[in-house]
Amino acid sequence: MNQTVKTGDCCSVNKNGDDSYDLIVIGAGSAGFSASISAAEAGRRVAMVGHGTIGGTCVNVGCVPSKAMIRAGEAVHAGTAAARFPGIEPGAQSVDWSAVVKGTADLVDEMRQKKYIDLLPSYENVTYIEEGAARLIEGGIEVGGRIIAAPKVLIATGSRPFLPEIDGIETVEALDSWDLLSLPDQPESILVLGGGYIGCELAQMASRLGVKVTLVTRSRLLPGVEPEVAKALTDALKAEGVAVETGLSYRSVRRSDGGVTLTIERGGKPVATTGRVANSEDLGLREFGIETDARGSIKVGADMATTRPGVWAAGDVTDRDQFVYMAAYGAKVAANNALGLQDLRYDNGAMPWVVFTDPQVAGVGLSEVQAKAAGHDVKASVLTLDHVARAAAARDTRGVIKLVADAKTDRLLGGQIAAPEGSDAIQTLAMALKFGMTSKALGETIFPYLTTVEGLKLAAQTFDKDVAKLSCCAG
Repeated sequence: MNQTVKTGDCCSVNKNGDDSYDLIVIGAGSAGFSASISAAEAGRRVAMVGHGTIGGTCVNVGCVPSKAMIRAGEAVHAGTAAARFPGIEPGAQSVDWSAVVKGTADLVDEMRQKKYIDLLPSYENVTYIEEGAARLIEGGIEVGGRIIAAPKVLIATGSRPFLPEIDGIETVEALDSWDLLSLPDQPESILVLGGGYIGCELAQMASRLGVKVTLVTRSRLLPGVEPEVAKALTDALKAEGVAVETGLSYRSVRRSDGGVTLTIERGGKPVATTGRVANSEDLGLREFGIETDARGSIKVGADMATTRPGVWAAGDVTDRDQFVYMAAYGAKVAANNALGLQDLRYDNGAMPWVVFTDPQVAGVGLSEVQAKAAGHDVKASVLTLDHVARAAAARDTRGVIKLVADAKTDRLLGGQIAAPEGSDAIQTLAMALKFGMTSKALGETIFPYLTTVEGLKLAAQTFDKDVAKLSCCAG
């Protein structure tokens, strides 16, 4: 049996001295670990080759640090927001930015150790190799001058932020998302380019921690989200003092006295966007006929196979959903198919997603536009949170719920929510979609009173009723 032996800082050697395996996994983030564990639990020998810091984007520079600092911002905001309750005086909180950043870094170190490094010895069939960048060759990979052989290879190298192509941007020391989360000293002001989920989350977080924030975007905030939901978030950010500028093009960036000036144009042709690019350029994909898209993302089928026999891919390096839980899920699908364990297919039909702003924005399934494009005869319901008792009791009615259903069959097709507890409520709708529930059935389901998730029941009833005319729990 192979053994994983940690040497130094999470490197390992194969005690057998054998560089032949059943599966090579390139990448040691969530997707890489998921694939390796799936294979090891089936008794297969795995070589997991590091690509960047062990743990990947989520624990090191993504989900964990961003959500920790978002929570810190929420704690600060809670003091001033308490004034919405009669009889409570608001209280300002003192913020030590450097201490918040250090505490976040300490949490990252702890979780990387606990959830990744310390797990390796538990899987004796996994050998972790950290000797440099891997490159595909016939029959395996080459890494650090060493040949690792296996009949199957799974690529899980993730992605990274990239800067938009704006004239002058290379002269202003622009920050990406991780740079902001690790910035040792608090900036007086920041200009956030891009109104996607990362831009919205970090803009609000920084504002709540005392930074003056301007958020600019080419179209509107969260352009893929239902317009009613996006508007609810936009209004909330503006109410907190975030300057939101939408519908513009970026022309140039220049240093100015004491800061940076962005020149914009309204109504012009967009020139660039922010986002992420796949870590795929040094793997030798072109030589192996592995197709990628314009951002280097590897094209995969429903079985997560690439266009090269014997090579699979999963996670942010692919053209699939860019969420850590979908990376882990896709890697399990890929490993099972690569090793002939189970015939699995990637299915995101009931995949929930969350934007961790406040109000939180979450959704699952098809939007109204997507449902119409898919050929459905669509009906939609929209319920503002002032109709939800939980929101009224919390004195916080920011938000909206929108449901989409097939008008002929009444089957639910999707839904989105903007609410302070939207991230927890959305899973109920995901289950409803997974099991083909109708809006009538959802509206007749018993929900606990004074919960945010009860809003889903009310939104379902809104298809046919005016819920403003119902008494509490009357539905």
